[in-house]
Amino acid sequence: MTTTTLATTHRDPHRAPRLRTPRRPSVARPRRSSLLTVLTAVVLVYSLVPLAWLLVNATKTQADLFSSFGLWFGDSIALWDNVVATLTYDDGVFVRWFANTVLYVVVGAGGATFLAVLGGYALAKFDFPGKRGVFAVVIGAVAVPGTALAVPTFLMFSELGLTNTPWAVIIPSLISPFGLYLMWTFATEAVPRELLEAARIDGAGELRTFFRVSLPLLAPGTVTVLLFTMVATWNNYFLPLIMLRDSDWYPLTLGLNAWNAQAATAGGEAIFNLVITGSLLTILPLVAAFLLLQRYWQSGLAAGSVKE
Repeated sequence: MTTTTLATTHRDPHRAPRLRTPRRPSVARPRRSSLLTVLTAVVLVYSLVPLAWLLVNATKTQADLFSSFGLWFGDSIALWDNVVATLTYDDGVFVRWFANTVLYVVVGAGGATFLAVLGGYALAKFDFPGKRGVFAVVIGAVAVPGTALAVPTFLMFSELGLTNTPWAVIIPSLISPFGLYLMWTFATEAVPRELLEAARIDGAGELRTFFRVSLPLLAPGTVTVLLFTMVATWNNYFLPLIMLRDSDWYPLTLGLNAWNAQAATAGGEAIFNLVITGSLLTILPLVAAFLLLQRYWQSGLAAGSVKE
């Protein structure tokens, strides 16, 4: 009998057997793609160069805009003077346009988000006759561009006598087919039916169940729809262009275009430095909104992508 066999035979029976350490599965590190890196850099430059141009030229005077390089500063920094001149030009009409835009966004985009949340939740959690037809209508509405409906919308509002009023901009903004479809798909996975049934068994009504149970779970999707509708309403140009004639109801997009067109009119004053500064002030609220709500936006887009 060999030494190894004797050692195995006379092993201490009270000694715990040695367990083999399981080998951890190795996770392969993702390979670096040079092409993807280059494409990302190109997209980054494409996105940041216009912002850099806008920021740099907002610091220039009217004369420096034509005598200096576009992506570098002029002889003097006139950012504060340009901001003051923008806010006070023509009796402070820029402030009025800014207030109009905030009104359209709060009422229009806020209302569109609320209606999308209600409609998407109802379509996701309730069964009713004609649900497939509603789905087809929503998908068809997403595929139709807004410019194709601009003229019919104008004719309808003209018959109702609502043109040249804020309602002509707010009411069409309340309808967001894409937001409705997004909330529909999000609510399907974000709100478990078992949770709704438990709330109903406890005696909660449908409204209380929605506001106390479902709405907190729908917060990421709600913020995502709010961002999309807010950006669409804030940058809306074509609808106010055909609906509004009174400059007192102009949003920022239409007002800045009117300032820019002054240089082409007979006897008009060229105020390109104010147009550029006004454009910079216009995008600051959108940048702030994206930075503040970015984490909700990312989680809203990723929700439902992993099935438990």
